Amino acid sequence: MSRRILRLAVLGAAASIAVAACSSGSGSGGGPSAPATSGSASSPAASGTAGMASGSAATKTQVAELQAGLTNLLTEHVYDAGIALTAAVAKGGNLNDPAVKAAVSTLDANSVALSKAVGGIYPQAEAPFLASWRQHIGFFVNYTLGKATKNTAMADKAKKDLDGYRTSFGQLINSVVPELPADAVAQELVPHVQSLLAAIDALVAKGPSVFAKLSAAADHMPMTAKTLTTGIAANKKLTGSIDGAAIEVRSGLTYLLTSHVDLAGVAISQALAKGGNLKEPSVAAAVAALDANSVTLSKAIGGIYPQAEAPFLASWRQHIGFFVNYTLGKATRNAAMADKAKKDLDGYRTSFGQLINSVVPQLPADAVAQELVPHVQSLLDAIDALVAGSPAAYGKLAVAAGHMPMTAATLAGGIADNKMLV
Repeated sequence: MSRRILRLAVLGAAASIAVAACSSGSGSGGGPSAPATSGSASSPAASGTAGMASGSAATKTQVAELQAGLTNLLTEHVYDAGIALTAAVAKGGNLNDPAVKAAVSTLDANSVALSKAVGGIYPQAEAPFLASWRQHIGFFVNYTLGKATKNTAMADKAKKDLDGYRTSFGQLINSVVPELPADAVAQELVPHVQSLLAAIDALVAKGPSVFAKLSAAADHMPMTAKTLTTGIAANKKLTGSIDGAAIEVRSGLTYLLTSHVDLAGVAISQALAKGGNLKEPSVAAAVAALDANSVTLSKAIGGIYPQAEAPFLASWRQHIGFFVNYTLGKATRNAAMADKAKKDLDGYRTSFGQLINSVVPQLPADAVAQELVPHVQSLLDAIDALVAGSPAAYGKLAVAAGHMPMTAATLAGGIADNKMLV
């Protein structure tokens, strides 16, 4: 699912509010109109458990759609920012370098998508949200440049600016969503700012811990998404429960699968930069961050289906190995190795579908295998661009990550039906 389709998914939930109140490509789009909600007694958002949806329906409510969409976009914000700042540092702070410009453009596309998601619900807030969001990214850039050039005054000012930004952003959100107190929103951003600054410090210091720290920065985004969704749901009387198990499964899988693609891209990029030496410390650290995500994914599955945790992890790690083999084959011009990896990935889709179906009969093996087609192809496209040293790699990686919300929605729907989650 591309960024455009993701935006449609978010706006689809918003459209029913805006009226009374995730294909490929990156253009803009809007969701279809739907009957407005009124917060009546039959609305779970207004009446607790009354009329609460269950099973896959609970993963498709307005609240579930909004939270999943925001989770994806905010997670992508952190990884896109980390990748852009990494590119800038690698190019000596030259923001006009083609690779840096491409990475920054990908980051800004995410900012625009976020502003449009907000604007689909609150049209008057779209422009000020985008201006505010871009401003705080600029402060992170200034902090990075200050640290990289040992300009303490510049770095300190950027930190002060970010602290002030938290306050102004909280006030902006509160002016649109009174249910979200300005101070609470500002406080919610503390871990976002601090964890990303810690990742930047490690990046400038060229420490291998940067990958784990970037992942830790992204870890805060699902809670930020939930905080925003909670306020918007109360303000607009959205249908669906914010605290149900079904929405948590969908949001959690959205976060983990989106992170999987970004971390895979980072690890592969790092391996290419180090000549394919998988034992080089920075490469090993990037791979470890990717594997930590795989373990977390398996534990998420294992928390629902304990017997599936180990086979899921083995299968997931296997497909990552196939992507590595494809990368090495392409990088060394070993066509046979690259072709075998593609064949292995095709076979993996089948075996993974069978594994999921054996645990969740509501998810047909063929449907799961088909769902993985865009994941495999889009990540192969990103790898091709990375190997070629093309600035287009950043946009292609974002497209690959953009498919993950639909995969998460498919898996969450089947699990919710199987376990009758609400």
